[in-house]
Amino acid sequence: MIIQINSDNNIAGTEGLSEYIQNIISDNLKRFEEQITRVEVHLSDENSSHKSGVNDKRCVMEARLEGMQPIAVTAFGNTIHEAVKSALDKLKSSLNTSLGRLRNH
Repeated sequence: MIIQINSDNNIAGTEGLSEYIQNIISDNLKRFEEQITRVEVHLSDENSSHKSGVNDKRCVMEARLEGMQPIAVTAFGNTIHEAVKSALDKLKSSLNTSLGRLRNH
C-alpha cells in the first residue's frame, strides 16, 4: 500500500507530520492492505495561515482499491492531527461497509 501525502501552501508538510500520517494510516488500515493499492491524503487550511478558526483544517483521504472505485472521505478539525484522525475513522467505516458487502455476496 502506497501512501501519498499532499498539502497546500498553508500547511507545513514536515517530515514528522508525514511520518505520523503514514504510521497512523498503516496501523489503522492494516487489515485492508491486500485490497488497497494506494491512499492519497490531501491537507489544507480552509482560511489560510492568516486567520485561525474552528474546524478550519481539512483532510481529504482517498483509498484506491484493487478492481473497485476509489473511496474518498473529507473531515475537518481544529488541528491537522484531528482532521487526519477523523478522516481515517470515516475511511475505515466506509471500507468496512464496502468490503463487507463484497464478502457477503
